[in-house]
Amino acid sequence: MTIPHSLPNLITLGRILLVPIVVWAIAAGEMEVAFLVFVVAGVSDAVDGFLAKRFNLRSELGALLDPLADKALLVSIFVTLGIWGAIPRWIVILVVSRDIMIVAAVIVSWLFDRPVAMKPLMVSKLNTAAQVGFAALVLASLSFGFEPKPYDAVLMVLVTTFTLVSVGLYLVEWVRHMNTIEVR
Repeated sequence: MTIPHSLPNLITLGRILLVPIVVWAIAAGEMEVAFLVFVVAGVSDAVDGFLAKRFNLRSELGALLDPLADKALLVSIFVTLGIWGAIPRWIVILVVSRDIMIVAAVIVSWLFDRPVAMKPLMVSKLNTAAQVGFAALVLASLSFGFEPKPYDAVLMVLVTTFTLVSVGLYLVEWVRHMNTIEVR
């Protein structure tokens, strides 16, 4: 059986297409649908990663699309849950601000013709895992009507810590990188 080289990217694009569905579901109070879509997105992330690695179907496009899909999904869920009042707005602001700062740093690097190599740090992977866990816990508690305490507080502390540490490390590395620019 031959697997099309583009299959992991198509799965990733499918995950991006799930973003408006999960936002609609949360906004409409359809938490069971939101949780199900979140689970499907998580499974699709695992499947496209497995296919790309196992069958050597990695691509430059996939390397860009996969983290974009993850961020689009998580940021959308955090923002929508924050607007809905299911999670504190300060954590939404923290999570979104981190991503905006990182994207802004990359754009500035490009503008100065000094593109920075983006390689995920271990703390960023831990941050993503904590964000996924927190989003899953909140969506599950809203779907199945259970109290998420004290696990929600633990996950919020982890998200906060990993978010602050990761943005700090990325910005330190970015400043080092940008300080190599010669003044003309």
